[in-house]
Amino acid sequence: MMSSMLAGAVQSFWKDEEGLGTLEMIMIIAVLIAVVLLFKDKIQEVVEALIETAGEKSQKVFD
Repeated sequence: MMSSMLAGAVQSFWKDEEGLGTLEMIMIIAVLIAVVLLFKDKIQEVVEALIETAGEKSQKVFD
């Protein structure tokens, strides 16, 4: 019962022309999430390096 309602909602959403922009946005977000998950460690390294650099630069200002 619930799965058939869900399947019907997905099919109507897929066929709806006005929902095309929404579907495109969902696909873009899904791809972005996949990229972030793939490069999570590298992104974390870059962000930590930026934070460390910002901390060092701000410390120079106060010295």
